[in-house]
Amino acid sequence: MTTTPTQASSVPSKKGTAPGISRIVQMPLFGSTVALILAIIVFSILSPRFLTPANFSLILQQSVVIGILAVAQTLIILTAGIDLSIGAIAVLGTIVLAISGGETGAIVGLLLTLLVCVALGSLNGALVTLLKLPPFIVTLGAFTAIVAATRLFAGSQTFPVSDPVLTFLGTSFKIGSFVTTYGVVAMLLVYLVVGYALTQTAWGKHVYAVGGNPVAARLSGVKSDRAIFSVYLVAGVIAMIAAWAALGRIPNADPNAYQNANLETITAVVIGGTSLFGGRGGVLGTLIGTLIVGVLRNGLTLAGVDNLYQNIATGILVVAAVAADQFMRRKSAR
Repeated sequence: MTTTPTQASSVPSKKGTAPGISRIVQMPLFGSTVALILAIIVFSILSPRFLTPANFSLILQQSVVIGILAVAQTLIILTAGIDLSIGAIAVLGTIVLAISGGETGAIVGLLLTLLVCVALGSLNGALVTLLKLPPFIVTLGAFTAIVAATRLFAGSQTFPVSDPVLTFLGTSFKIGSFVTTYGVVAMLLVYLVVGYALTQTAWGKHVYAVGGNPVAARLSGVKSDRAIFSVYLVAGVIAMIAAWAALGRIPNADPNAYQNANLETITAVVIGGTSLFGGRGGVLGTLIGTLIVGVLRNGLTLAGVDNLYQNIATGILVVAAVAADQFMRRKSAR
C-alpha cells in the first residue's frame, strides 16, 4: 500500500519532537532549575520545618553576602577570568566601613569603603589587562596580600557596629506574613541591574564577546582590555555592597570572616550554569546556584548532617556542574 503525502504528514514524527526536548535540556538554566526543585522536594520530605516561611526567609538572609559577591564573580568568569580575591576585598571593606564609619560618620565611611574596594578591583584589572598576567595568579596573589593586610589593619580585633545606617541592610520588614530584610532586597537589585546591563547594553554584549571568542571580538572592534578592566572595577563596587550587607547581617566587622567566600562564589556561579571558559551563562543562573547552595546547607543542617559532610556534598555538586558544562560544550561543538 502506497502512503499518500497527506497520510505521511499526519504520522507523528519522533524526529520532530526530539530536537525540541533536546534544546530544552541543553538550556543553561535547565539543570540548575531542576536541581533546585529536587532539593526543595527532598528536604521538604526530610524535615517538616523546611517549607515554613521562616525557614525560607532564613535561607535568603544567609545567602545575601555570597549571593551579592557571586554577581561580581559571574562578570569576571564570563570574560574567561576568575577572581580569588573578591571575598577578601569585601572583608577588608567591612573593617574599613566599621572603623571609618565610626570615626567620620556613616556616609563618609561608605564612600571611603567604596573607594578602597574599587581601587583593589581596578588594580586586579590593571594587572590582568596591562601586564597580561593570568587572572588566577593575579587574584591569588591579591587574596594572600589582602587577607594579611586586613588582619594587620584590624590588629586581629573585631569592631562592633551600632550605627543604624551601617546596619540598615540587616533591618527586617514584612511582606504579608513573610519576614525579610533590606539586604535581600539589595541582593535582588544587584541581580536586576547587572542582569539588565549584561543583556540590554553594548557593554554586556562586549563582556560576552570577550569571553566567548576573544579573537572574533577583537576583529569586530571590541576593546577587549577595556571590557575586562571594567568587570574588575564593577566587581569592586559590588564587593563594597557585600561589605555593607555583611555588617547588616552581623553587626561586627571580623577580619577572619567569610574565609571561604571566594570558593563559595565560584560554586554558586558554576552550579548556576555559567561556563568557566567564558562567554556563556548569566546572573539568573547564578541566583539559582546561590539558592541551591543555600537550600543544600540549610536542608542538611535541619537533617542533622555534619558541616564537613555538607562541604563534601557541595564539592561533588561543583564537580558535577563542571562536568556537565564540558559535556554540553563538546556536544554543541559537534
